Amino acid sequence: MLMKSIAAGLAGTALLATVAFAQNPTATTDKAPAAATTTTTTTASGEWRASKMAGLKIYNDANESIGSINDLLMDKSGAIKIAVIGVGGFLGMGEHLVAVPYDKLKFVNEAVAYTGAATNPSAKPGATTTTGAATGTDKTATTATVASKWYPDHAVFNATKDELKNMPEFKYSE
Repeated sequence: MLMKSIAAGLAGTALLATVAFAQNPTATTDKAPAAATTTTTTTASGEWRASKMAGLKIYNDANESIGSINDLLMDKSGAIKIAVIGVGGFLGMGEHLVAVPYDKLKFVNEAVAYTGAATNPSAKPGATTTTGAATGTDKTATTATVASKWYPDHAVFNATKDELKNMPEFKYSE
């Protein structure tokens, strides 16, 4: 009895499959060609993607890395009001979260780079080297790629890492 049920099921499946494969669209020549449709696209030139803001590095006025953006909090109208910054820690462990007003952050498109005394012993005397959080690209290459990015290079907040660590810890309420 089981073999008959299996055989009937396979035969039914084969019949349905052949009906589906047999349906070929036919070309009709008696219809007028479809009118060309215009596609409307919206461009957001100069706008930033919120998904790219998480993890964005934060520097102070002295070009010292002080943390990174963990989250952005907005009001009910959609305006971003608070940036949650992660300070300290290693690989997310021991990180101290603080909330700062979003309008206190200054966003910068150019990479952080400054020149200081060479610390490389193989460097030529009098040479300078780029230190800090530089990307290793020169200024012209950086500005050429800024136009295609959907997020700033970094943000600047006027505080030291210790000042941020001493701020009250931010906790998400349940």
